Amino acid sequence: MKILGLVGGTSWVSTLDYYKLINEGVNEKLGDLNFAECIIYSVNYQVIKQNVDADDWDKNLEILADASIKLQNSGAKGIVLCANTPHLVADRLQEKLQVPVIHIATATANAIKAQGIRKVGMIGTRLTMEREFFRTKLEAAGIEMLIPEDDDRGFIHYTIFEEFGRGIFSWETKQRYLGIMQKLLAAGAEGIIAGCTEIPLFIKQDEVNFPLFDTLALHAKAAVDFAVGE
Repeated sequence: MKILGLVGGTSWVSTLDYYKLINEGVNEKLGDLNFAECIIYSVNYQVIKQNVDADDWDKNLEILADASIKLQNSGAKGIVLCANTPHLVADRLQEKLQVPVIHIATATANAIKAQGIRKVGMIGTRLTMEREFFRTKLEAAGIEMLIPEDDDRGFIHYTIFEEFGRGIFSWETKQRYLGIMQKLLAAGAEGIIAGCTEIPLFIKQDEVNFPLFDTLALHAKAAVDFAVGE
């Protein structure tokens, strides 16, 4: 089994689910008392958020690279960034490492393509919705990505950092999210990407009647496949 290096803390809430799902996935594949060999480096979310607000991704890259290199030097054979937005610099981070970064957008694109879906809606931080790092991976797989209107993007971005990042999940926010998803479906989306790893914590597939792509679960599965693969 390969050792995984998890860069967590963005936020700690979803990092808990990464740890849980990766361990459950390894056990499902290997049985008995086999669980993941992994190392977690949890960064300070406040510093990351300050750099996000300043659009200073060079500084965030330094933080993520420092954490990843420490994990690599500690024996990790693959790096898992435990959130969507940090993947904005995943390709640049890969250049600094000797081990692979397991990319969340690639894992998601593979799952969407496997269902034969060609057009999806995306909800996540403004950066995940508006920058090209996720869209590019989808387009390479022949998948078109739709995003909400500007006001809805602002609401989603705010609640991800100011509510979900603090472990706050309200009924009112959930209803607004469901309404935004319906708008994307009305615009032609065949499914929705939960493009923030906290979103699946309060909106589940069995609560909706359309394909909901849980990026956290898909990313964790890709990490498991890497860890137990040849």
